[in-house]
Amino acid sequence: MDEWWKQLPVVTRTYVTASFLTTAGCALDVITPYHIYFNAWLILQKMELWRLLTNFFFFGSLGLDFVFHMFFLVKYCKALEEGSFRSRSADFLWMLLFGGTLLTLVAPFVNVQFLGSSLTFMMVYVWGRRHQYVTLSFLGIFNFTAPYLPWVLLGFSVVLGSSPVVDLLGMVAGHAYYFLEDVYPRMTGRRPLKTPGFVRAMFPGDADVISVPTAPAAPAPRPGPPAGVPAGNAPEEQPAAAVQ
Repeated sequence: MDEWWKQLPVVTRTYVTASFLTTAGCALDVITPYHIYFNAWLILQKMELWRLLTNFFFFGSLGLDFVFHMFFLVKYCKALEEGSFRSRSADFLWMLLFGGTLLTLVAPFVNVQFLGSSLTFMMVYVWGRRHQYVTLSFLGIFNFTAPYLPWVLLGFSVVLGSSPVVDLLGMVAGHAYYFLEDVYPRMTGRRPLKTPGFVRAMFPGDADVISVPTAPAAPAPRPGPPAGVPAGNAPEEQPAAAVQ
């Protein structure tokens, strides 16, 4: 377990650790959710500024729902930081700061007290957009490509009786980041979400890495069957990855 934790990239490791310790602290009554939830009035009038950050670290009571959220947090936070943000932890942290700020601005209007799940959903959305040719399977029932993953999870949550607001917030934040970071720079040559110097200074190892937004590469065309082999006897596609 210790070795697995040390192998996590730095931003993922920090966020997962803070989330686990905060949620466990609430479960053990070391702290109370009432002291960490998002409340705009307490933040502005009582200057309880820590609530701007702590509300992103609480994922409910320890149980199956917590395990489910931790699974998605670790899976997609790590996948982004080791994938499209490899050697660019400063850019990844800036993405989280952008998403967190956007969610914080919207939260007072939708009455959401804890935004960690929405931030996780934002990561799922960005990962799906940047892996648009990856095929996934939902419980072996049907296959779909990665950009539809947030919608599949949203529909599943609604079927289970959960409110779609938290997931939709994450999708809005994710799409805003995807458009401003991946689409808009290709259209105009300008990058409005360029990571500021004070964030880069926290990750000196990223100093020589330059981010250039590019369109996701299409998969190579599948070769046809060898001469003399009917199409019906061609090798089958490899099975799709399953959504767990």
